[in-house]
Amino acid sequence: MKADTRHLVLPFFDDAHRTLGEQLAAWTPAQQVDESDDRRACKQWVRLLGDAGWLRYCVPASAGGAMDKLDSRALVILRETLAFHSPLADFAFAMQGLGSGAITLAGTPAQQAAYLPAVARGEKIAAFALSEPDAGSDAGAMTTSADTSDGGWALNGSKTWISNGDIADFYVTFAKTDREAGTRGITAFIVDAGNPGLDSSEHIAVMAPHPLATLKFAHCRVSGEAQLGALNGGFKLAMQTLDIFRASVAAAALGMARRALFEAVRFSRERKMFGQTLADFQLTQAKIGEMAALIDAAALLTYRAAWLRDDSEASGAGKRITAEAAMAKMTATENAQRVIDMALQMHGGLGVKVGTKVESLYRDIRSLRIYEGATEVQQLIIGKAVLQS
Repeated sequence: MKADTRHLVLPFFDDAHRTLGEQLAAWTPAQQVDESDDRRACKQWVRLLGDAGWLRYCVPASAGGAMDKLDSRALVILRETLAFHSPLADFAFAMQGLGSGAITLAGTPAQQAAYLPAVARGEKIAAFALSEPDAGSDAGAMTTSADTSDGGWALNGSKTWISNGDIADFYVTFAKTDREAGTRGITAFIVDAGNPGLDSSEHIAVMAPHPLATLKFAHCRVSGEAQLGALNGGFKLAMQTLDIFRASVAAAALGMARRALFEAVRFSRERKMFGQTLADFQLTQAKIGEMAALIDAAALLTYRAAWLRDDSEASGAGKRITAEAAMAKMTATENAQRVIDMALQMHGGLGVKVGTKVESLYRDIRSLRIYEGATEVQQLIIGKAVLQS
């Protein structure tokens, strides 16, 4: 089935976005990937997305991208549409953007030339290594260190919950270069997968299969040219990267919620009960009405956050939209969880049968309320912004 594109008429989007949305909605249903092996499937999705040109929206035009700069509204359209079809396809796309985003923002010309065109073609798989066993939301607590060594750096420590772990070709890795400075002592590095001293073999199995792994660094040496951005400027760079993609997390949740509503409407029209269809019952109609309203509320916050970022970039204002992105991420992921739960309940016993779409959506949506800033962190961000206004 083709994803609904009626929302593209909203004034947040321009004609280029509308064309992108229509073309992608027509492309996705024809793609059939066996997702029983998440690592193999993710690699296949990267190849498909690269061959079709969709990954060009992950990098700027100077590196072979489709648009002059990273465009939040394009990212939102892509992630929402892909997530409607396959959350794993969305994951594959999103990680190419997130994993290379810091290189787009702060990479030297040599770094950008070495990595970004290959990311856009799907020839290199990217990863973003920030979280640690005891440093998730509190990035300043990270203990992975980078010390100068023979004109380069030696990394020691571990990262966990790393998306694309053990399939990535490179990891944008954040490490302490000043152990006593908290978030002000973090620097970013590009670590190629083949670097001696890097072990990515410890896979993490989760309820909705995705390629995740723990990375272990044991005197992993990188050259001085591997430093990404300013010394001790890594935390700011990480936050800038996450700011770009946080609204797109909301879009992924939105795509899953739209698919759940589609499945609920289809099922309710077909299911016969007591001489009529499930859709004929007022209680069903009320639930579907609530689901539609939750989706539209999340959509408006998501599109607003993306539009505000793009407008700020275009005007040169450089204003961060952290609070607006947090509102979108929090609302879209929480609303999607509610919508998918209602869709599953409407399916009755079929809703919990492994292999049905609503069952897989129920597992897929749960992690979005945690990664790239849990709901509780988003609440804190929004609350502080309101108190400071």
